[in-house]
Amino acid sequence: MPKLLSLRLSESYYLKAIVGLIQLIRVPNLILLVVTQYFTRIFLIGANTSWKHEILDINFFLLVLSTVIIASAGYIINDYYDIKIDTINKPDKVVIGRIFRRRVAMAAHTVLNVVGVGIGFYLSKYIFLINCLAAVWLWFYSNRLKRLPFFGNFSIAALTALSIFEVDIYFMRFNPHIYVFGIFALFISLIREIIKDMEDIKGDMRFGCKTLPIVLGIRKTKIIIYFFLALLIITITGYANYTHNSAMRYYCLLMSIPTVYFIYRIYFADTKREYHFLSMYCKLIMLSGAIIMIFL
Repeated sequence: MPKLLSLRLSESYYLKAIVGLIQLIRVPNLILLVVTQYFTRIFLIGANTSWKHEILDINFFLLVLSTVIIASAGYIINDYYDIKIDTINKPDKVVIGRIFRRRVAMAAHTVLNVVGVGIGFYLSKYIFLINCLAAVWLWFYSNRLKRLPFFGNFSIAALTALSIFEVDIYFMRFNPHIYVFGIFALFISLIREIIKDMEDIKGDMRFGCKTLPIVLGIRKTKIIIYFFLALLIITITGYANYTHNSAMRYYCLLMSIPTVYFIYRIYFADTKREYHFLSMYCKLIMLSGAIIMIFL
């Protein structure tokens, strides 16, 4: 009987550890990252080669793997520094300190960064430099930048765009489509990060963070979101008209309804639950941006 109880407790711990790890490294976000990089490779870089060759390209797999590894390390160090804030903002999702010890999290962060940078060194000097920059930037963001107005938001948005740019940098194709999608990812990610600050305002305020909603207030922060949303629409529409790309034009037309709905929801949003919905909505827009690559 004691052995059976011990076995059940052990199974329960491992189940909690697996679920906790999925929460800690944001597996859905990593999947979106993998999809975006592979779609960029297949539909924007590899138009003249077979899908099989592109999907089975071991070096590109290592490139994506290194990006995922460094992103995972970034999520871990972010939660490491945000234990107290997350206890208020999202107590049901706190993993470090409950399931994994703090020193285990820090060790995992270090090992993952070393592996990610090491893979970058194997691939090319440019990917090595990008991976080094991303690893240091994510640590600095978690330690200091995320508590400052706008700088933290822009940091994550810029790193999101960089994950797309590095595909073009690795293959040295200088494809303008890729940079447009990178800018698209930057604006959507920037808007999402600002919304997340609105969602987490209670905990951030208690621990002295100076995010945009705290410094400027909710109303002015929403105006900033409208501004970046307008820049996004102008950028995509302008590029579609400049290149006479019908797929991009149809995408702009189809996105008009979700965009109007987004503006409507954010105008009236005033609860944590509504801001969380808008944050997830931004993820869907990012996914739609990856899907449109298929038609270019």
